[in-house]
Amino acid sequence: MSEVQTSELKRKTKLGLYWTSFNQFANYGIQFVIGIVLARLLSPEDYGITAIPTVFLAVAGVLIDSGFSSAMVRKPELTEKDLATAFYYNIAVGLTCYALLFFSASWIAEFYKVPILESIIKVTALSYLIGPLNTPQTILLKRRLDFKTPTFINIISVLLMGGVGISLAYMGYGVWALVLSSLSSSMIRLLLNWYVVRWTPKAGWSKDSFNYLFGYGSKLLLVFFMDKIYKNITPLFIGKFYSPVQLGVYNRALSYAQLPSQQFTSVVEGVTFPVLSKVQDDNELLSRSYRKMLKTMAFIVFPMMILLAVLARPLVILLITDKWEACIPYLQVMCFWWIWAPIHSINLNLLMVKGRSDLFLRVEIIKKVIGLSIMAITLPMGIMYFLYGSIVNSLIALVINTYYTGKLINVGFLRQMGDIMPIMLLCALTGVIAWGFTSLLSNMVLQIIIGGSIGVSVYLVISVLLKFPEFEEVKYMLKRK
Repeated sequence: MSEVQTSELKRKTKLGLYWTSFNQFANYGIQFVIGIVLARLLSPEDYGITAIPTVFLAVAGVLIDSGFSSAMVRKPELTEKDLATAFYYNIAVGLTCYALLFFSASWIAEFYKVPILESIIKVTALSYLIGPLNTPQTILLKRRLDFKTPTFINIISVLLMGGVGISLAYMGYGVWALVLSSLSSSMIRLLLNWYVVRWTPKAGWSKDSFNYLFGYGSKLLLVFFMDKIYKNITPLFIGKFYSPVQLGVYNRALSYAQLPSQQFTSVVEGVTFPVLSKVQDDNELLSRSYRKMLKTMAFIVFPMMILLAVLARPLVILLITDKWEACIPYLQVMCFWWIWAPIHSINLNLLMVKGRSDLFLRVEIIKKVIGLSIMAITLPMGIMYFLYGSIVNSLIALVINTYYTGKLINVGFLRQMGDIMPIMLLCALTGVIAWGFTSLLSNMVLQIIIGGSIGVSVYLVISVLLKFPEFEEVKYMLKRK
């Protein structure tokens, strides 16, 4: 790749990271504020009840996509037949999933002994009919490396969703405020996508296109299917063997723990896959770009997760009141679980960039067997034991994920840990200092202000003094030109 092409790729990466970051943090910043208002108006039980159908939605979403999106983003020459074939396939699977869930809703409600679940599932499942209609528009925007347009679409849909949810909650609709606001967001996003990207199917079904898309996507389908079941199986068991209240508390803690980590992970996944796909055959450039992204992710996400763990108690009590106090210890432990999410993501992204969906599948099968074994041992002992086991499982998964990264571009576990070790040590020091100051204060507002300010200041000052290159990378990304 020439110097001009490398410079252009870097420019597009920066723009992609800028708009995707703005999208994620504006989107979830708005959702965070909306969530605070709703958590004050609604009960843990309301959140626990809506968490159960969310599991089925997540799994069905994977079946509907079937890995076709990744296949189309990566394909060098995308044809109209590819888009139309994926469109028809997604609609057919969406209709099938809706029918299956509609007719099984009564059984699910009876199994959990929550009668209202039947109606909630039938309404929530309408998103199966909406989601597939967005696929071609989303793919076309990604292939153009247009991250700006989806940003504004998402922000508008989230704002309108929040207005619907808060209004219904204030009027006393309870759990339906969560259900209907989510459905309205899907509908608004669909309308905006179709307005911006004026695509309609101009070709019929193509067997050749389907064979290509399914050939690449089928392995990813199995991977994503297992991943969704694995990630969502915990709420199913908590909802059945504990209570909707405990499930609501668990999910509230999980949503806050995921917020900084998962949103930055989404940024990375959304940008690195299409960008790194452009240099998939240049291992030297791919390795350099990969390591730089890895260290920059760790530099941003790690301190956020550490400070969230330190300030968990005053944040929860002040923002959503003491009726959610039970989620504080869950949140603190989850921070050390989710801190590794961006590192997992970029390692797995590399396998897809290299077109090695077979390795992706192999890695995920191994990890899921280990993870389910740990879950089976720890979850019956209690939710806290399960969370401690999840940290152990995440570290084991990290070793597995980095094995093939080392094979493909010579950036394995030891090299990655060596790259991020200075950041980890600095974060540990920052966390200890911030915790020390907050423990001296009894006022929760001062704990957040002083503890947070000192933590951020210590982290940034030491980064500058020790000349962390990641600090310069972040500065570069923040520059407008």
